Amino acid sequence: MLDKRLNAYRDDLADIRLKGQVESQAFHEGHLMQMRGPIATLHRAPAFDAAQDTQVLMGEIMRVFDVVDGWAWVQLQRDSYVGYLRHESLNAELHVSTHKIAVPSTLLFTKPSIKTQPVQFLPMNAEITVVNLQDDFVELATGGFIFAKHVKPVAENHSDFVAVAEQFLRTPYYWGGKSYHGLDCSGLVQTALQACGLRAPRDADLQEAELGVQLQINDLDGLRRGDLLFWKGHVGIMQNDKSLLHANGHHMQVTSEPLKDVISRSQTTETPITSIKRL
Repeated sequence: MLDKRLNAYRDDLADIRLKGQVESQAFHEGHLMQMRGPIATLHRAPAFDAAQDTQVLMGEIMRVFDVVDGWAWVQLQRDSYVGYLRHESLNAELHVSTHKIAVPSTLLFTKPSIKTQPVQFLPMNAEITVVNLQDDFVELATGGFIFAKHVKPVAENHSDFVAVAEQFLRTPYYWGGKSYHGLDCSGLVQTALQACGLRAPRDADLQEAELGVQLQINDLDGLRRGDLLFWKGHVGIMQNDKSLLHANGHHMQVTSEPLKDVISRSQTTETPITSIKRL
């Protein structure tokens, strides 16, 4: 059975690209739309109290298959994730992104001055269309100004994904989150890799299956900076051969701690390391 997180199909409607692979009452090719606001929740079901599986960032393109009662059923182009978000969060007119936010969080101002009242926070990896450079600010096609040193051209990437992840230390743990205001373990990994121009699946089990090459689980003495360690439902990033950086429910934030302490806790909950992957 196809993974419904990554394939858009329901009993009543499915992506036409899945015809012949799934059964459904109807198939549709959908149409493209773009995220307009800074960040929005992608829900598991069309309801505000439905679980948040991930978040959608400004500039993301998605394929919309259905809209009912203000809820759009979509598949994100960036990581193929499927879910529901409010239709008013989307633009039918697509802007070609020229830049992306390169810091954990930045402010959108109404004027090119730090003394004006900011109107929004924008998260790392949000994409924008810059139309003008004014003093120390870039002006967006959709309106507003961002401090120029906080953005990079879309083709320009950070070089060290661990250094990117380290910028999120002490960020609150938030299931499905992908911003400085809250993220989960796989969200931290995906966000850091994306800032370096590297594609990564959204969830820890998908990252475990697709990222890097497998190392020996019992070879903890050979760990390096950037190695990914997986437990059932959890992933962390090695900062060096001894310290693990991870968003975790134990501390309810992103922490850096000795790997031996994490292993000790996991042994008490019967969730040993399942994989070590090197990118």
